[in-house]
Amino acid sequence: MAKALVVVESPTKAKTINKYLGRNYKVLASMGHIRDLPKSKLGVDVEHGFEPAYESIASRKKVIKDLRAAAKDVEQIFVATDPDREGEAIGWDIAEELAGKNRTIHRLMFNEITKKAILAAIEHPVAIDEKMVAAQRARRVLDRLVGYKISPLLWDKVRRGLSAGRVQSVALKLVCDREREIEKFVAEEYWHLFARLAADAPPEFDAKLVKKDGATIRVANEAASNAILADLEHATFVVRSVVRKERRRHATPPFITSKLQQLSRFTVKKTMVVAQQLYEGIELPGEGAVGLISYMRTDSTRVSDQALADVREHIGKVFGAEYVPEKANFYRAKADAQDAHEAIRPTSMQYDPEAVRAHLTPDQYYLYRLIWNRFVASQMPPAVFDDTIVEIDAGPYTLRVRGSVPKFSGWLAAYGAVGESPENVPAKGTAGDADEDEASSGVLPELREGEHLALKGLRPEQKFTQPPPRYSEATLVKELEENGIGRPSTYASILGTLQDRDYVKKIEARFRPTVLGVLVTDLMVPYFEDILGVTYTARMEEQLDEIEQGKADYKSTLGSFYEKFSVDIERADREMDDLKKGMPTGEKCDKCGGEMLKKVGKFGPFLACSAYPECTNTRELEPPEGAGANGAEVPVEECENCGRPMVMKRGRFGQFLACSGYPECKTTRKLIATRQGGLTAAKPDEVLTEPCPQCGSNLVRKQGRFGEFVACSNYPTCKYVQQKTTGVKCPTDGGEIVERRSKRGKVFFGCSNYPGCDFTLWNRPIAEACPKCGAPFLVEKVTKRHGRQLVCHKEECDYVRSEELAPA
Repeated sequence: MAKALVVVESPTKAKTINKYLGRNYKVLASMGHIRDLPKSKLGVDVEHGFEPAYESIASRKKVIKDLRAAAKDVEQIFVATDPDREGEAIGWDIAEELAGKNRTIHRLMFNEITKKAILAAIEHPVAIDEKMVAAQRARRVLDRLVGYKISPLLWDKVRRGLSAGRVQSVALKLVCDREREIEKFVAEEYWHLFARLAADAPPEFDAKLVKKDGATIRVANEAASNAILADLEHATFVVRSVVRKERRRHATPPFITSKLQQLSRFTVKKTMVVAQQLYEGIELPGEGAVGLISYMRTDSTRVSDQALADVREHIGKVFGAEYVPEKANFYRAKADAQDAHEAIRPTSMQYDPEAVRAHLTPDQYYLYRLIWNRFVASQMPPAVFDDTIVEIDAGPYTLRVRGSVPKFSGWLAAYGAVGESPENVPAKGTAGDADEDEASSGVLPELREGEHLALKGLRPEQKFTQPPPRYSEATLVKELEENGIGRPSTYASILGTLQDRDYVKKIEARFRPTVLGVLVTDLMVPYFEDILGVTYTARMEEQLDEIEQGKADYKSTLGSFYEKFSVDIERADREMDDLKKGMPTGEKCDKCGGEMLKKVGKFGPFLACSAYPECTNTRELEPPEGAGANGAEVPVEECENCGRPMVMKRGRFGQFLACSGYPECKTTRKLIATRQGGLTAAKPDEVLTEPCPQCGSNLVRKQGRFGEFVACSNYPTCKYVQQKTTGVKCPTDGGEIVERRSKRGKVFFGCSNYPGCDFTLWNRPIAEACPKCGAPFLVEKVTKRHGRQLVCHKEECDYVRSEELAPA
């Protein structure tokens, strides 16, 4: 019988820790939070110190029952939840549920799931940090007050199902503000001028025009460009100055959560999911589950002395003594960093990414290698470059070129090649424009002051100023982080909520606010300017930190917030526009002359005639998904049946074109995304000469929700749909196995005699008999780890053959 109970959050974590502790300990998982505020009511006693009314989560009642049963026979309980505010709060709730007269409850704190760290934590248990719990409670109550007070207001004024959040609303406003900047932006033309020059010795190089008469020059148009080019054609090019200096490029700190989210090629949510897998444990031969990285929710760049010693030893062995700096590198933490635990790093230098690659999925390997390289590089010396900056006179004009030659690779050696370094590419979603001040070259010829250069050619480049880019996941996280809004652990849920509520759309991996998102923001700003303000929200985060540090009080912090917030709620309830009744726009109805009203329906905002129901004219407000910055329209299409123009509509499956003559003409057309990211109207139905095998009417090629298909033109009287055959016979009744789709659009394969025969497969059948057991066909499986494989469809046969994937 176990002597002690250890409680963690996840089964994977429990499995890894149990391996280290042995039979004297029973390790169980709480499956995350076991208690929360009630869903059906506010759950906060505003009148009595903002006391939260926590209750057991319905889906965790069996978990709580199992934990209580396991706790009956032990004298010691160890709470081993994650070492952050959320983990501390989960631990507090577990302790409350399992407390008993003859039981002692301890808190285990560890930054990595390794045998050494777990055994050390068992040897030195601590108490649950009540200040940290109070900070988490304060955040939860703040979020509940904002959400449960503003959301019903939006239900009443706009439509049910909308939500507002303390940090979510600020993030949405940032996206909306950026979109307005883009809409107001006016591009300006400018030109870059380059001269191809040659010295006495090779190589030739390009120099860029930077000055005229000693002042910085901006070439505004083609006429100005041509005039300067004419001057340069007859100019004498003389080297004015040659400046040589050594440049050092220092390593960057090991990853904190937000930086990992920004530099990973994954979405924020996927980055955290994969990092959690690496933290909780990966099965390695002979060792069982091993945690490969330290805790992945951190804003500290601190690294333990032991980890520093280990990585410095590794660097010396792999790269040589010259790559080990005299002293370890230390990095300054952000002013608001909690510094509760270390930076994200490998748990042991013995688990080189290549050594464990065979036991990782491609996603796990990519992220682990990124973390490993960043950590190793962070403890290496600077990369050194020899830079040469040359200025060249050409009459009144000055041209400049920079040459840069690597002298010592330093920390860049950890990436194998400079191009593999994440610091050498912009964060995903950033503009990444090259330096526009000067031309750059690798190796320059030996140049000296006063040397004359030969002109080999002139090259003008027309440019236009660009609007600020829309936020990607990475750049929005960066903006939130730099402004002190939210915490890295909350970013994934914030971005997910914005999309789930239809406040933003992802267009080419960037966020564009929907009309609904802009509308909700504009409605809230006049009444909740402070809550939507970056500075105010950042200050609230600081106050939560102060509660954790014991510098601020839970009740007074919440009381100060709620005093003004309650006044704002009352004013908004009285004065906010009611979109259910309709907001006047001043626009006239093109059918009856009445005023068009802005309303919000099931599928988003739209314009409707105020004369409804006598006039049913409506118009879509949402720009097409994939449209340009200013909502470029889908090309105008005419109805193929009546000739009237098609108009944009929105239904349960998104936007589509419908005849403006509805209800007399009910023609509709699907919208298809183009490779350029815009939308185009699907081709009209194409009538085929082939007859329907069921009723004899002509078949027609149509565009459906899941692509092109062939069906009977006599629909809905005849519902025949031509199915794609696989050329394989059904083993049950001899019918054809055909390609079909589930209600959610997922492809599967089934007998053409359905519903008479219900034989189905999720993998595509291949018309080839199994060489091992003689089964009539094989099935195709494609996975990231193994690629394309042909396997026998019979479960009792283990035949497998790897195949190359067909070219795209």
